[in-house]
Amino acid sequence: MKKNIGTTDRVIRVVLGLAVIALGIIYENWWGAIGIVLLLSAAASRCLAYLPFGISTCKVTPEEKK
Repeated sequence: MKKNIGTTDRVIRVVLGLAVIALGIIYENWWGAIGIVLLLSAAASRCLAYLPFGISTCKVTPEEKK
């Protein structure tokens, strides 16, 4: 599978993932586990939700356009 998450998208996912996990711990709520999904997708540079729509936030180099 090709990577479909760019650098900016990864940083946003990491920050949001950590914030969601922290809020889940603070409010003692299991919804904080959703932050784990954000962290895992950022670590893998792949988002399964992007696949059906053909979305990619990765920069395309001129060599890849050929």
